Amino acid sequence: LFLAVCAVGIGGTFQYGYNVSIINAPTQHIHRFLNETWTSRYSKELNPDLLTFLWSVIASVFSLGGLCGALIGGGMAIRLGRKGALLMNNITAILASILMGISFPTGLFELLIIGRFLIGINSGIGLCVQPLYIGEVAPKHLRGGMAMGSSIFLTGGILTGQIIGLRELLGGEAYWPLLLSSSCFPAFAQLLFLPWFPESPRYLLIDKGDELSCAKALKRFHGPSEYQREMEDIQWECFALDGEKPKKPWQLFADRGVRWQLVTVIVLTMGQQLSGINAIYFYATYIFKQAGISAEKIPYVTLGTGACECLTAFTCGLLIDYVGRRYLIIGGYLLMTLWSIVLTLSLTYQDLYSWVPYVSMASIFAFILSFGLGPGGITNTLTAELFIQSSRPAAYMIGGTISWISFFTVGMLFPFIVNGLKQYCFLVFLLECSLVAAFIFLILPETKNKSFLEIKKEFHKLNFGRNT
Repeated sequence: LFLAVCAVGIGGTFQYGYNVSIINAPTQHIHRFLNETWTSRYSKELNPDLLTFLWSVIASVFSLGGLCGALIGGGMAIRLGRKGALLMNNITAILASILMGISFPTGLFELLIIGRFLIGINSGIGLCVQPLYIGEVAPKHLRGGMAMGSSIFLTGGILTGQIIGLRELLGGEAYWPLLLSSSCFPAFAQLLFLPWFPESPRYLLIDKGDELSCAKALKRFHGPSEYQREMEDIQWECFALDGEKPKKPWQLFADRGVRWQLVTVIVLTMGQQLSGINAIYFYATYIFKQAGISAEKIPYVTLGTGACECLTAFTCGLLIDYVGRRYLIIGGYLLMTLWSIVLTLSLTYQDLYSWVPYVSMASIFAFILSFGLGPGGITNTLTAELFIQSSRPAAYMIGGTISWISFFTVGMLFPFIVNGLKQYCFLVFLLECSLVAAFIFLILPETKNKSFLEIKKEFHKLNFGRNT
């Protein structure tokens, strides 16, 4: 089970984290490449506004690709199987790496845009299908910890990208095309290791009706003495579904039986993206400078933020099946509310005392730790748990679409919010975090150690307003 999480993670959420991270290091080098290419092609300087526009396209087209990936990921998981969809997805990553790698020697910045779009598609599919596979192969007493594998690999990808993007490694001017094309290595790793693992047993029995292959897969994952209990659980779900086919996303919106599960996923997904974590990273460089850290050393201190996220994802994975999802995610949002207050005050009085910048610096790390302990890791886990087999792929498509639209919107509007409100932007995030915490407290039941059918029954009263 542990090795299966590693095999799906390296080509799944790791790619998302890695490709979000690596684009920051070569910003100036890509600006120079765009200028030189434009000058040699049209014999005139590139207009500064057009340069900003082209760079914005290169940076944000990744989100557009991610949105497309989220929209097709669920369908691929139904048609090709969870494992088949992940394996096929690596072809997109390899093609994207080739295009980004050859953009510099060929002098075609358009290939860079197409490559970023394709790697966005790869990340969108990975974010959709990987948690689906892990959620379906995990026994219920380990489901939370295994599902946290998605977050551990995502944060591991961010940290790896930050390290490889250092100027001593591939962040130098001569190596930036290699840096952008290095995402082919996780893809090759998954193509090498994932074929050794079975397809999702739930997919084999419920979607394909292949009981023999399901039993074989369960024996591989749970051992010959333990697999029977999981087999019975899957058979009960199969019986309850009574031949129901996988649903399309629009069918979920019309299904009263999953109304509150869907509302919960939408609120949690939007809450995760709009929680202020992007503001923290935006302010990090400014706060580190104020604390007296030299500009050359800031990339190394920024590694600390990546390491923080990694550490909390791992810690959350250890705690989730003991503490429960509900307490961790409510606690995470409430702590983020607290650190938003501290940051607003410390940034307001930044110049008053010499020790205040260090309070801001400590608050940044505390905010990141709080995010990783709750919203950062548990949101994807809950999407797998709140839906039964026929609704789960469509739920991931909806959750993924909301996530990528929110990601894109935050990227576009965020600079204006910060410029307009300055440090008081954290008051907006404070309100958002406290509202999401209140929603979870009032609506979300604990899902720890419960089967998918038991969780469905928990929501029955909310969805229908009576006991039936």
